[in-house]
Amino acid sequence: MLKDKIRSWIDTKFLFVIRKEEDFSVISSLSITKVKIALIIFLFLFITFGLSLFASRTFLKAWFDPEYLENENMARIVELSDMVDSLMVDLKQKDLYVKNIQRIISGEDLGTVLLQDSINVDRLTASADQIDLFSKSESTKAIEMEFKGIPIDFSSPRDYVPNTFTESYFFPPIKGVVVSGFDPQIDHFGIDVVASANEPVKAIAVGTVIFSSWTLDTGYVIGIQHSNELISFYKHNSVLLKSVGDIIRAGEIISIIGNTGELTTGQHLHFELWYKGSPLNPQEFITFN
Repeated sequence: MLKDKIRSWIDTKFLFVIRKEEDFSVISSLSITKVKIALIIFLFLFITFGLSLFASRTFLKAWFDPEYLENENMARIVELSDMVDSLMVDLKQKDLYVKNIQRIISGEDLGTVLLQDSINVDRLTASADQIDLFSKSESTKAIEMEFKGIPIDFSSPRDYVPNTFTESYFFPPIKGVVVSGFDPQIDHFGIDVVASANEPVKAIAVGTVIFSSWTLDTGYVIGIQHSNELISFYKHNSVLLKSVGDIIRAGEIISIIGNTGELTTGQHLHFELWYKGSPLNPQEFITFN
């Protein structure tokens, strides 16, 4: 009896008919058993489950995977940590570069500066190796080599005018009379300009102050780093109006002309231009009268 009932349940068929509403004429019909209905339901559930699983592992992973957000945050933290470590090394190298410029301006022996630079670079490299950072960038190597290179030789004529500045315009730092010109042969790497008392000194171009302090020989000095590896120095000032790190606009007042330092012989501005460690003649780029 049970066997007959099961067979009867399996063999039972259903007829699905689609008719027109107007005249009840048959459009289509479908004969189906309970087994086929069960198979269709199972197939539908299986496909739905598969699609859900695929979505949860791909474009809907952020919604369905509880560990996804945690993993993303951890990866971001590691990336930011590497960036911070790299920036710390770059900052130390730039500080070292500025300190070496300051030591050169203050008149320290060049050999001592280079030796100290080598020691500091070695320490910095060892520190970087300990925290397993990226290798040094090309710009960092260039900064190191600038202080380890061959000293400038003025014994033979040399062209100091780079093509980079042929179309550049520089503001005159001060208007006056040039009383001493550019002469590297006697270690006079800039020009001396005499002007009126309390005359303001202006920046020749946009840049960042990298030195603003007192030196025994040149008194109050301010140095500005410009683009294209150009640096300008303004010496013997009476007052400095800007500090290290200040962003300077072209033509902005940065100091007041003065007569400070042991190497001065009267009120004037000693102005220098340096490009990649080599001095330039300011009168080839700027008109002072």
